Amino acid sequence: MTGEELLFLSRQTANTDHTASIKETPTEKRYVYGIAGICEIFGCSKPTAIRIKKSGRIDRAITQVGRKIVIDAELALQLASAKPKPNKRQ
Repeated sequence: MTGEELLFLSRQTANTDHTASIKETPTEKRYVYGIAGICEIFGCSKPTAIRIKKSGRIDRAITQVGRKIVIDAELALQLASAKPKPNKRQ
């Protein structure tokens, strides 16, 4: 390939829109299970994981049927990092 051909090809690829060729892959939800899963997400001890669950802060991310606990990891991290709403006392 000559230098002229190389320049021609580089100009052709620079003019094309690359966003059409890149497809966004849907993000798969990551689930963890049980109190051990909460420990894994937050990197904390078992008693702290129990306190996090009991606080109600990540309740929207938790699905519990009987003793089985399933946690959506991404949603739990988002909920935990969100600022708590101030209590309105009247």
